[in-house]
Amino acid sequence: MKLLIKSTAKSLSLLLWCLILAHWSYGQKLDTYNYQRELQGITEQWHTIVLPDAVFGKVAPDLSDLRIFGVSTNNDTIEAPYVLQVNAEKIVNSAVPFNTLNTSSNREGFYFTFEVPTAEAVNQIQLAFKQQKFDWRLQLEGSQAQNEWYTIVKDYRILSIKNESTDYQFTTINIPRSKYRYLRVLIDSREAPVLTAATINLRELEEGNYRTYPIQTIETTQNKQTKQTEIDLQLSLPVPLSQLNIEVLDTFDYYRPVTIQYCTDSIKTEKGWRYNYRTLSSGTLNSMEENTFKFSNGKIARRLKILIHNQDNQALNIGAITLQGSVHQLVARFNTPATYYLTYGNKYAAKPQYDISRFPDKIPSATTALSLGQEQIIDQVEEEKAAPLFENKIFLWVLMLVIIVVLGGFTLKMMSGKEGD
Repeated sequence: MKLLIKSTAKSLSLLLWCLILAHWSYGQKLDTYNYQRELQGITEQWHTIVLPDAVFGKVAPDLSDLRIFGVSTNNDTIEAPYVLQVNAEKIVNSAVPFNTLNTSSNREGFYFTFEVPTAEAVNQIQLAFKQQKFDWRLQLEGSQAQNEWYTIVKDYRILSIKNESTDYQFTTINIPRSKYRYLRVLIDSREAPVLTAATINLRELEEGNYRTYPIQTIETTQNKQTKQTEIDLQLSLPVPLSQLNIEVLDTFDYYRPVTIQYCTDSIKTEKGWRYNYRTLSSGTLNSMEENTFKFSNGKIARRLKILIHNQDNQALNIGAITLQGSVHQLVARFNTPATYYLTYGNKYAAKPQYDISRFPDKIPSATTALSLGQEQIIDQVEEEKAAPLFENKIFLWVLMLVIIVVLGGFTLKMMSGKEGD
C-alpha cells in the first residue's frame, strides 16, 4: 500500500511540473507583454538603446520585464540578450599612506602635522575627534621641508552636533588637488581637540549622465503641530530618480533633519485622493555643505514629499528644488537578422539571465545608439484562449485516460501480488 501511495505521489508531481512548465512557456511569449517599440537602425552586432522616460511608468520597479524580441522573415521569435547600464556618477576614494608626526599648540591654536611620504596628490582629509559637540575653525597648510608653510585653505569650518533630535558631523576637509610632503592642520579652539583618527585621500569623481526632470506641481505647507515644513512635488511621468537638490535662501547657519518620501500607491476617498508614502532617503539640511541627497537605488516615482523638521526654529525659505535621474540604457547583441522590438509591461516576467552579463570585458565600450519607434500596444490573447488547461476538454480526456491507466496498472500489480501469495 505504501508503494502505491509513493507511486501515485510521483505521478501527480510529474503532472504538476508539466503544468508549471507549460504555464511558464506561455508566459514568455511576445503577446504576454503590453507594449513594444521598434528598434530602428540596426547595422552592427552591438548597439545601445537609451530608455525614454515614457517607459518607466509601464515597467516593473526593478526593470525585470524589459525584453528585446525579434521577428524573423520565417515568423520565428528571437530574443536578443542585453546588459542594463545605469550612467550614475562614480566616486573612488584612494587612501594615501601618511604618518602622524606630532601634536602641538600655541596661542594660535592646536596643530596636527602629517607626513605624506609618497609623491601622490591628495584632495581630501577626513578627521575624527573624541568630542561629540564642537564648532571649530581651522587652517590647512602645506610644506615640502617644514621650513616654509603655504596656506591651502583658511577659515574652514568643522562641526559636530549630537542631541536628542540631531546627530550630525562635518569633519571632512575638501581641498584643491595638492602635492606636499607635509600637511599641517591648525584648529582654533579653547579646548584641546582629541584627534582619534585621520584619513588622507585622493577623491576622484567620474561624472554621471543625468536627466533633469521638470517639476509639474509643488505645494509647500507649514505643519505647526509637527513643526515640519511639508513640500509635495509631482512630476509629469514616473521616472527613475537619482538625486534631489534643495536650495535654501537663508544666509544664517542651520541644520535640520530632513526626510524624503515617495508615493507607493493612492486611494480615492470621499474627501479626495489619499496617498501612501515610504521613506526614500533621510539626512540633514545644513549650511555647511551642498544640500544634495542621492538615491542609490534609482527609485521610480512620480510624487515626492519632503519633510523638513524645524523643531523650535523658524521655517527656512526654500528656493529651487532640482530632481535628476541617471540615464538608463541597454547594450544589446544582435546575432540574427530580424525586425526587433523593445518590449515591456509584463508583471509576471522574471529577470532575464544572459551569458553576456558574465563576460563584461567582451562588451564593446563604444556602440551606436538605436532609434526607437512610437510605442505600440500589443494585442493581448483573450482570456478564453489563455484559460487554464483544466477548461480544455481534450486535456481533461487525456488526463482521465492517464489516471485510468495509472490506477489500472496499480490494480494489476496488486492482483498479481495476491495470486503469488
